Amino acid sequence: MSSGRSVDKISDELKSLSLRGPAGGILLDEEDEAVRFSNVRKKDFKRWERVKGRMMNILDGLELHTGVFSAAEQRRIVDCVYDFQEKGRKGKLRERTYLKPRKWMRGNGRVTIQFGCCYNYAVDRNGNPPGIIRDEEVDPIPPLLKEMIKRMVSWHVLPPSCIPNSCIVNIYDRDDCIPPHIDHHDFVRPFCTVSFLSECNIVFGRELKINGPGDFSGSDSIPLPLGSVLVLNGNSADVAKHCVPVVPTRRISITFRKMDDSKIPYDFIPDPDLQNLRPLSLQGQQYPNILPLRQDQNDQPLKNAQPSKKVQQIKKALQAQKVLQSLAL
Repeated sequence: MSSGRSVDKISDELKSLSLRGPAGGILLDEEDEAVRFSNVRKKDFKRWERVKGRMMNILDGLELHTGVFSAAEQRRIVDCVYDFQEKGRKGKLRERTYLKPRKWMRGNGRVTIQFGCCYNYAVDRNGNPPGIIRDEEVDPIPPLLKEMIKRMVSWHVLPPSCIPNSCIVNIYDRDDCIPPHIDHHDFVRPFCTVSFLSECNIVFGRELKINGPGDFSGSDSIPLPLGSVLVLNGNSADVAKHCVPVVPTRRISITFRKMDDSKIPYDFIPDPDLQNLRPLSLQGQQYPNILPLRQDQNDQPLKNAQPSKKVQQIKKALQAQKVLQSLAL
């Protein structure tokens, strides 16, 4: 290459961009967020099955977004989850926020931590049916998880019309699972789940077969890479069932969902940090937020304006990215 730099050197420079950010959070400034957003990849899925006498793509609306959270960001989020777990063990979270069921057989016993609302998986001892318990309080969504929501809305992973106001953290140990189900309609669509610590497969199908404790099979098995976001909407959320068979090693997932307005807990207070979120603009040019022009009071471009050092660095990174993509091809 004419620049004299090796491909590995350019690759390292690109990776360094993805690891910057505040020590306690994951959000970068607007320009860096736009650069990272340009590297996200989305995959759609198709699986045709007969439903009520007609063929239907049961995975319509299913999207897998990879590259949303970097390795460094994943470590911060996992550390945060372990902090929640420790507080739950010590009784420092509200009663229904932290739940650790008794592990009585293979496939049962994963730890759950709920924020925003208390969701009842089955009829409880008070006779409450499955769904959101409106008169039960849990802890609000913590700051770092709110940053995850902002990232996903900003990067067009979730629409601004469906900003999550609740989430469930699942901590799997070896041989834990999630049985076949369709998410309760107390939550609107779309919703999403983010994967951490280890990769696993999620299984989809109109009908899922239970082969044994924690052993399930269906028409599609989809790998979930680390730091990826799986979005469920349409048929993939309402027609197809999904499950996670027993995992071979520890895993963490965080599922973000928006509550139906008619099911919101009585004492719920909307979080001002999650109001009026907007995605990065995709109109005009490919990365309109990366290289903003300085304007004078008359809204006219300054003469002989020179790009800042940071803008030059971002330009350089984008050029390097194109070189890497061409080499890959």
